[in-house]
Amino acid sequence: MTAVSVALLAATLLVSLVAGFVFAFAVVVMPGIHALDDGDFIRSFQRIDGVIQRGDPLFGLVFIGSIVALVVAVVLGAPALAGLEGTLLLAAGGIYLVGVLVPTASVNVPLNNRLQRLDVDALSPEERSAARQAFEPRWNRWNRIRTGLACASAALMTTLLVIL
Repeated sequence: MTAVSVALLAATLLVSLVAGFVFAFAVVVMPGIHALDDGDFIRSFQRIDGVIQRGDPLFGLVFIGSIVALVVAVVLGAPALAGLEGTLLLAAGGIYLVGVLVPTASVNVPLNNRLQRLDVDALSPEERSAARQAFEPRWNRWNRIRTGLACASAALMTTLLVIL
């Protein structure tokens, strides 16, 4: 097995895990807590996100590992792969890095951080509602976008593994 194949296999596995993670939020977690009242919704999301923010090592390994493995796969694979294979690898890398990481860093994480700073018990019902409305629709929209793009990137890498 070549270094390119090993890097691509690791990147495919880790990107697929991240795709599954954001997919689970899109189809299970957020719809599940949507029915809660505003205060319980905020508290629930704070608890769920708190696990990530406290630095769960397995989550960190998968999320950061997906970036590292994908960059390594692109750096090693770009000069070694030509034609369709090279195009698939560059497309998968670009889609993931721009379509998943940029929204995560510029939209989802800042929204998470803003919600984490709230003291739900100190907020009036109107303030809770406003905080949720400032968070939930935008967070969900961008999570759906990054979910679709993470899945697309994983599919491209899986296709590349099959044809190599």
